[in-house]
Amino acid sequence: MVALPSRHKSLVLLAGVIVLQILMLAVQIKRDSQGRLIRVWTVGAVSPFERAGSNGFGWVRDTWRHYFALQNTTRENEQIRRENDALKLQLSQLQGKAADADRLAALLNFRQSHAEVPMIAARVIGVGAGTASVTIDRGERAGIRKDMGVITPDGVVGKVVETYPNAAQVLLLTDKDSGVGAMLADSRIQSPVGGQGEPLLLMKYVPNDDDVNLGERVITSGMDRIFPRDLPVGTVAEIKSGNPFKLIRIKPAANLERLEEVLVLLSLRPLEMKNEESSGDAQPSAPSAPSSKPAVRR
Repeated sequence: MVALPSRHKSLVLLAGVIVLQILMLAVQIKRDSQGRLIRVWTVGAVSPFERAGSNGFGWVRDTWRHYFALQNTTRENEQIRRENDALKLQLSQLQGKAADADRLAALLNFRQSHAEVPMIAARVIGVGAGTASVTIDRGERAGIRKDMGVITPDGVVGKVVETYPNAAQVLLLTDKDSGVGAMLADSRIQSPVGGQGEPLLLMKYVPNDDDVNLGERVITSGMDRIFPRDLPVGTVAEIKSGNPFKLIRIKPAANLERLEEVLVLLSLRPLEMKNEESSGDAQPSAPSAPSSKPAVRR
């Protein structure tokens, strides 16, 4: 290896010092007046890793938060569902109480408007098995006897067929063994009405030559000595020719399938029922039965 003269060594050393100072000056140079060049290089090299780490941590954090948010949402939805069900039940109970109040108010108004007619209000507490009958919560101790008529403000329900000290059994008009003396309100044609074991009643023994109109009212005739005259029995729902009598089906005036409260008549004194279906061209009704109080069948 050729040895460098000492003079050349000095020049090489000087050149090295100059290059080192230039590098040191380059380190001090700022880029765009915002940071040192080495810091810029370092930040540029490290920032992709920091960005990737930050994004990964953010994704994990958001996933964790969403998981707990979904858990909280599920619990809140379940709580809201339970509260909604409770409110529905409460609303149903309030509607039932409102319906009870309306029925009782109508019953009370009817009772007060016929204060001169002896009658007792009773609640339906049971439904008969095998027969169209109901059991009421008033009996012999309240003065109820067999064969007394049972009504609602809408019309005839049936009659008492069995009594007990604190209860009574009422046979409904729809039972096959039940019946009521009735007549057509317009023509005054009298004919018994009985049950068939189905929702509609049957009016019997009306000749084919007699005129009967759909929708015509059927009222009590008073001939059965159970109900006073002119109580609503129902309306004509179907008419067919038969041999030798018409086949006339009657829709009951009272809602016999949803009885909750009834009135038991303690006498045959006539009641003046409100007739909402009467028209101006309808013939007037026959005079009511005498005001004297007939004996009640017991």
